[in-house]
Formats: sequence, C-alpha cells, structure tokens
Amino acid sequence: MTQNELHPRHSWRISKQALYTILLASSALAQTSKRGLASINTHISDIRLLSTSPSPLSWYYNWSPYANTNQIPADRLQFVPMIHGIDATQSSQTEQVIRGLPQSSTHLLSFNEPDGTTGSGGSSIKPEDAAKAYIEYVVPFRTGKSGGRNWKISHPVTTGSPNGLNWLRKFNESCYKIDKTNGCPTDFIAAHWYGAYVGLTAWLGTLNEFYNTNSSSSSDLKIWVTEMAVPQQSADATTQMMNQTLPYLDKLEYVEKYAWFGAFRTNDANAWTGNGVALFANDGGLTKAGATYLGSGFTEGQKGEGAESAAMEMRVSLGMVLLVSACIIVVGAL
Repeated sequence: MTQNELHPRHSWRISKQALYTILLASSALAQTSKRGLASINTHISDIRLLSTSPSPLSWYYNWSPYANTNQIPADRLQFVPMIHGIDATQSSQTEQVIRGLPQSSTHLLSFNEPDGTTGSGGSSIKPEDAAKAYIEYVVPFRTGKSGGRNWKISHPVTTGSPNGLNWLRKFNESCYKIDKTNGCPTDFIAAHWYGAYVGLTAWLGTLNEFYNTNSSSSSDLKIWVTEMAVPQQSADATTQMMNQTLPYLDKLEYVEKYAWFGAFRTNDANAWTGNGVALFANDGGLTKAGATYLGSGFTEGQKGEGAESAAMEMRVSLGMVLLVSACIIVVGAL
C-alpha cells in the first residue's frame, strides 16, 4: 500500500464524515429557507419527499390549528397554525389545540380571506366584526394570555385584489375605533396571490407601501405569501412563472416566507386553479412544477418512499428471515 492509498476502513470514515457534512448543510438550508407548503396531501410517499432532507422546505400550514403530527416530525417542518374564521374563535378547543403545539411553532395566522366567500375557502367576515374578534381573541395570543406563550400574530390575509385592499383599510379603521391607541397590533403580514409574476410584484409592493411606507412604526413588517399560484395554465407556463417568482421572493428583503398552492396530485386540483399548479402527478411523481419548487437535486417524475414500498421491503425481509431459519433447521437436521 502506497502513501497515497487509503485503508478501506479510513475511506469509509471519510465518506461518513462527508455524508454527515452534506446532511448538516441540507438541514441548515431547510431551516433558513423561506419556502414552505400550503396544504399537505394524504399520500405518505409525497409527504416524505416534501418533508425530509434534502428538501429545502422549512414550514407548512393547513388552514387550521391542527398539525399533521402523525405525518411530519415537528423538528423537520415548522407548523404554523391558523384561526380560520369567527367560528374558530367561538370554540374553546381552538385555544387548547394551539396551546398544545410544540415550541417550534411560533407564528399564528388569522382569518383566511375574510373578503372572500366561504364557498371559495374564505371566511367571509365584515371588517368591523373581524376587528372586534381580532382584538378580543387573537391579540391575547400575542401577549401570552392565550396559547401558553407569546405568539407572533398576523393580520387577516385577504385575496390579492382591490377588494382585498379595501377590506384591509376598513379593518384597520375599525381596529382604531375599538382601540384608539393600539388598533390591531400585528407582527407580520400574510398575502395571497393567484396570477402572473408581474401582478405578484405589484401586489407585494402595494402591501409593503400600505403597512410599511405609510406607517409611523419604527420597524417594518415582514410579509408571508401564504398562497400563490398561476391558475388555469399549462405545466410549462406554471414552471416559467416559478422560475421568475422564486428567485425574486428569495431576494426580496421584506418577504420572510412563502408557500406554493398545490402540494397535491393533479387529480386533487380544483377546477378554479386547474391541475397545472399541482406539485405531484397522479402516480406520485413530481411534476415539472414540483421539481422546480423543490429545486436542485430533484427531478421530474421523482417519487418519495411510500407505505407500499416500505411494506414490500418488510415482506421481503421477513421472507429472507424465514428462508434462512428454514435452512438452519435443515442443516441442523443433517
């Protein structure tokens, strides 16, 4: 053996160290990534691909206070609970569930699309009613009177439309009518956008101007884009929109987090968005958009490890054990 040759055991140790370094780097990337998920589907293989290293995703939410704890480890993706509407504030279970979430959950979303209809997933709340419920029910999470600790709370998230902006104006006016000093305090802003890249940049600029440029606050609020997609478009058009949008959001300082709407299979897409937004094909392989959203190292058609494959491996392993046992018995008898 020459000086330049390595003993096999040392070679294995170096590979192990390199692998450990790669895993650490992947974990650090996920923890610092802005990228997250709006909606988690029910396919185990899909969830594993989205939530385990080297996935760059760092957080998720599902429009409720209930985490997918049986599917996603709390130390892998940060769960962000949501108080969807007025009904949730009237249930004592909402506060109890949020109180019981792991310490890794630190942010709380409020009132989903109150300017929208319940039929489209919105909470349909008048600005005056939302302001009252926000001050009475949501703000106590911020102060620690509810939820077991001090949560960072968001203002209600409206649709990305002129109607949404008008709703926010009326909401803020109503807040200061109730509390002339504090209004409705918030720690971050949530936003939705369905449309082209240019429209997204304009909407985010509008929200930043409304909350930061025209505000007397000494510190700017960060924006979380909790839903975004380009509806009724082909896979190629969707991917093109992603290729423009993702680098933009990654670099935009006042955007803290963002999530694509479509962590489901094409068959599960709704008629309004169309199946071009889906991250997974019907067979569980990543779509072109899915591979783009997950980024480097992921390819179209790639699948996660599912329950079926795991069960098959277990059956094969058990079969081998039985076969070896039978051979031992036979040999022993001889």
